[in-house]
Amino acid sequence: PDFSDAKVTVKIKSESINTDNKKRDEHLRSPDFFESDKFPEIIFVSKKIEKTGKSTFKITGDFTMKGVTKTVALTGELGGILAKDPWGHTKAGFTLSGEVNRFDYGLNWNKAIEAGGLVVSEKVKLNIELELGKEG
Repeated sequence: PDFSDAKVTVKIKSESINTDNKKRDEHLRSPDFFESDKFPEIIFVSKKIEKTGKSTFKITGDFTMKGVTKTVALTGELGGILAKDPWGHTKAGFTLSGEVNRFDYGLNWNKAIEAGGLVVSEKVKLNIELELGKEG
């Protein structure tokens, strides 16, 4: 299948962070990290989709976090295509993955630990599950 004309927009509410630790979640919503009050959404908007294999794709787009936008490339894997849903629409399921450097987006807080190293990784892994619908 060819998805080169597909458009993907992913919006994540930054306040929705949930690590099963209330204090850590509050810290992640603070100005040290996502600053959720001022920047309520993390957004990815695709600009180009290229087929790289039988069911794999490279999705290049603009990733915006904490008011900073950078172009990133994500790997997409087609999970399957449903020819017709109950309303007669064609749907495709995808998994997108990639990573960003949090320092590029102003998420600079860190703390050294006694054994050496830092508490928080420089790289943030992105894993996105999405469903595309065909128009027309």
